[in-house]
Parts: sequence; structure tokens; C-alpha cells
Amino acid sequence: MEEEEPKEVEMFVAGLVLDPASNAPIVVLKDESGKTCLPIWIGLAEATAIASCLKKVEISRPMTHDLLKNVIDELGGRVVKIIITDLQENTFIANVEVVLRDVVHTIDARPSDAIALAVRSEAQIMVSREVLNQAQVTLVSISTNEDGAEEFEVVNADDESERRNFANIDKEKWDEILAEMDPDDFKYKM
Repeated sequence: MEEEEPKEVEMFVAGLVLDPASNAPIVVLKDESGKTCLPIWIGLAEATAIASCLKKVEISRPMTHDLLKNVIDELGGRVVKIIITDLQENTFIANVEVVLRDVVHTIDARPSDAIALAVRSEAQIMVSREVLNQAQVTLVSISTNEDGAEEFEVVNADDESERRNFANIDKEKWDEILAEMDPDDFKYKM
């Protein structure tokens, strides 16, 4: 009997990058093999929340995602995993699974918020195979440029001609980007 593939794939945050065309932050998820990746365009606040956790930046007061994690912990709950479940009209849909008193609660969330919570909670980041098939994105290569920053070359499986290069953004560059932001920069679709 043939073993059925799992419906979800565990993925990890490979990095945060900027879309060179729009300067919008992108969180790049990749699977364990490193062959499949999923770029998700996110907001600056969520990118900052994810980056600050990944880089272990100490913040004097809790940010929103820290507060949410602290509330869940204080109530005796635990974030088990987040799942990117669907892709509707170019918008990803996610759920956060929280266990509280042996009951699993599934909570609707934006993927960016769910990922920010997952990295703080050391929870699994899962993506449904259906979403990966819909997004049809494959990681072609990861290389290092002259400055030592990683570059991701991503190909949309439907259109080999549509390629984008993404470079990791270091702390100084994020500081620069944050200093130049204005309220109009936050008009994005999530």
C-alpha cells in the first residue's frame, strides 16, 4: 500500500528580504530540503516583529506579538503550530493552533502575524500542499553576493521568465528603511 503524502509541509523562515520593485518586505519560507520556498509579501510592522525575534533584539516593552504570546502563556496555553491553509485572490490565509487545557483552538490569522507568533513560540510553521501547488514557487538557488549577503533567486513555476532576486537586509538597512517610511507606505494588501 502506497503511503499518502502529508497534507502540510513544515517550513522555516529562510529570511526577510525586500521586493526590489516595491520595497515591500517579504518573508521567505523554505522547506527542509531547501528546494521549495514560499515568499509572502508582508507589512513593515510584521517584518520588524519577525526580524527582531530572529535577530534576538531586546526590546524594553513587549510588542504586540510578544503580548499575545505572553497572554497565551499566562493562561496556560501553548502555540503548537501555525498553518498557511489557503490562497485566495493572491492573499494567504493562516490559522494559529493553540492548546489550552488539552483542547486545540484554531484561530484565524494573517500569515505575517502567525509567523511572528510562531518564531516567538518556537512553534511549527506549516503550509498546506494545496497552497504550495497554487503558489507554484520553487527555490532555484541561494548564493552569496560580493557584499556577503545571501541572494534568493525565485522562479514562478508557471512562468520561467518571471525571476526576481532578493537580498537579505541587514540591521543597518532596516534602520534606514524604517527612518524613511511614511504612513502611505503601509497601504498594502494582506
